[in-house]
Amino acid sequence: MKKKILRIVLLLGTLISMFFVPWILVWAWILPLPNTVQEQVDEAIGHGFDGMIVYVNQAGKPSEFYSGGWNDRENKIPADPKSLFKIASISKLYTAVSIAKLAKGHHLSLDGTLSDYFPELVGRIENAEKITLKSMVQHRSGIPNFTDNPAFWENEQENGKKALEFALDLPASFKPDEGYEYSNTNYLLLRKIIDKVLGYSHEQYIKEEILLPLDLKHTFFSLKEVNIDDVMSGYYVGIDQDFKTNENGMLATAEDVGIFLRALNDGSVFNEGEKEIYSSIYEYEHGGLVPGYQSLAEYHEDIDTVVVQFINTTDFNGYEWNLSEITINRIVKILRRKKQT
Repeated sequence: MKKKILRIVLLLGTLISMFFVPWILVWAWILPLPNTVQEQVDEAIGHGFDGMIVYVNQAGKPSEFYSGGWNDRENKIPADPKSLFKIASISKLYTAVSIAKLAKGHHLSLDGTLSDYFPELVGRIENAEKITLKSMVQHRSGIPNFTDNPAFWENEQENGKKALEFALDLPASFKPDEGYEYSNTNYLLLRKIIDKVLGYSHEQYIKEEILLPLDLKHTFFSLKEVNIDDVMSGYYVGIDQDFKTNENGMLATAEDVGIFLRALNDGSVFNEGEKEIYSSIYEYEHGGLVPGYQSLAEYHEDIDTVVVQFINTTDFNGYEWNLSEITINRIVKILRRKKQT
């Protein structure tokens, strides 16, 4: 009897959970897999994305570019694979590479604490004397995420200029290295530490140590550096606004991100001894999300392939993000199937 009751409870739980899952996600997941990446892109646009760019680099083959939907919805300009896109948290990979390089060069110490570099933050950030740079890179510091502070979003563009203030004087999420919580504050502070130890900007360092050696001519740190017409428009479900002119940090083409990700994974972005340090502190792929822009950059070792996916549609509930993950997973399945034939 108890087992029967348990089965009924589990069944009810499954039915309830299915009721709250948007059917578009279920439909996108169960549809037969298309034969080509372009067909998958077209299918994803049919699910409601405004525009999409996909870059595929398989070892030993020319890179491939795919696009669908709109670059600019209002003016009916089709998506262009060469457009600049706001890569958001993918930029954390560039910061983490910089930290590994600087650690190898003894410009900073991964075991150094936040208070070593910013003693003025003692009492403003809990456990500042115990939080190491390594724990910050790995999101194991317990420092609150400034973007989780509702007040930050009351005027995100202006508040972004003083973002650290929205994480100060808050209780820690946990003691250092006793938990994990993704926090943009960690990387805001890491960039400030890079600036401090070098005596010049982290942007200049990334350009000199990463972008120039890899010949990445289409990666930038601000809208101020680019022609706004080269930037893909960004849309948020339910809001009739193009988010293109919002300042959200780094921009790049899908190809530039893909070249960097390949160099990160094959080690060519590193000098001797740096890759070992990087492997001990951070990951080898990433996603990014800001209003109007979501991105995924992945490397799949089994098929030696880099896939970068840009989508210019986001929403409050995260359904669009879930749909983007389903889409890139299906693209990878198509690539694996082609590799096997």
